[in-house]
Amino acid sequence: METPAGRARWALRARVGRALAAGGLVLACAGGLLALGPRAAAPGGPVRAAPPVSGAADRVEEARAAVERQPQDPSAWARLALARLDRARLTLDAADLAAAEQALHRSLGLRPERNYDAVAGLGQLANARHEFGAAGEYGRQATAMAPDRPAGYAVLADAEIQLGDYPAATAAAQRLLDLAPTVAGYTRAAYDLETHGRAEEARLALERALESASTPADRAFCAHRLGDLAWESGRTDDAEQHYRRALAAAPGDQSAEAGLARVLAAQGRTAQAAQRYRSLTDRAPTPQFLLEYAELLLADGQPAQQPLTALAAEARLLAASGGPVDPQLGLYLADHGDPAAAVALLRGERAARHSVLVADALGWALHRAGRDEEAIGHLREAARTGWHSTAFDYHLGAVEHALGLPEAAGHLRQALTRNPRFSPYHAPRAAALLDEGNE
Repeated sequence: METPAGRARWALRARVGRALAAGGLVLACAGGLLALGPRAAAPGGPVRAAPPVSGAADRVEEARAAVERQPQDPSAWARLALARLDRARLTLDAADLAAAEQALHRSLGLRPERNYDAVAGLGQLANARHEFGAAGEYGRQATAMAPDRPAGYAVLADAEIQLGDYPAATAAAQRLLDLAPTVAGYTRAAYDLETHGRAEEARLALERALESASTPADRAFCAHRLGDLAWESGRTDDAEQHYRRALAAAPGDQSAEAGLARVLAAQGRTAQAAQRYRSLTDRAPTPQFLLEYAELLLADGQPAQQPLTALAAEARLLAASGGPVDPQLGLYLADHGDPAAAVALLRGERAARHSVLVADALGWALHRAGRDEEAIGHLREAARTGWHSTAFDYHLGAVEHALGLPEAAGHLRQALTRNPRFSPYHAPRAAALLDEGNE
């Protein structure tokens, strides 16, 4: 039986995961008519397997040594902060975020005016903590301070796409690409393109990013995002190849581990998938990974006490302390907890940001709470960018089915055609609803 101390440890780690996991995407990546620019030269040499954490640790130590040599150098303190932020993406260690914040304020103390590196760094920190409104302000300050430097546009692109201001996000991503057609620009362009339903162009942008990547962590990120695109379109074998390539570049890459577990589940290799999820959630108990693990176990008729207990603890912490709401946590509450609590949390998040991800989660929570007439508007809002999301189609089709709308079959069929094994838990439910509509 799990002890109270054990539950507390899970809850703390889950809270850190919530603060960082999606932030890993925000820090590393993020339709408009994005022009991808000239193709970058491909780096030479084979992909080498190198643990990403060790490289990040080395950068932290190098930056710390520079600060010790020049303690009055504001740029050295800003570089230390950025090294800490990079490591936090990989380790999910809240201490790195706190140390990064201290270093950034030290930099600002030494240079209070026109400290571009510190302002852009504070924007990255805010994005990592899902404080997207603050991140947008820092991004605007940085770009006004230095319109021809790329870091501020990266911060701004990440913040705006999470806030749901998609034209502003596209403009920032395009400016970033214009200034720096590198991994940072191409990956943000890819995310923007995918959000607008332009998956093939997103794939091309990610391939250019991969060609430009010069570190194992960057190569792993590009590869696992290519895997995500392949998975979403039902190309399971391609997805597996990309995820394994990511893990070859950076063993332990959490998103690639989750992607591979997803693929194994779709291939019917449930025991292997569960083992990967178990190992992953022990290291990184984020709502998405825990929810996927729980639903795999439930679909297989197994008890899912461990991941569900961790999710419940995280939901209680969030309700008590407030803060940004991970849409995946809302989906957990909607399907496996208290749908009314999910609605309340997601309404608050929706007031703060108009992301289609939040709109989708809120619509689904309302559906699970029995409020389909209200749910349908949010789910239609989620579809406004044209994102080819299997989950969006499934949620919309399920609510349309509940309302007796004729469009239901089309959306359910679209989800199952795109990826018939998109979820071991929800795909069978989508198929059952479609069968009901055909009777």
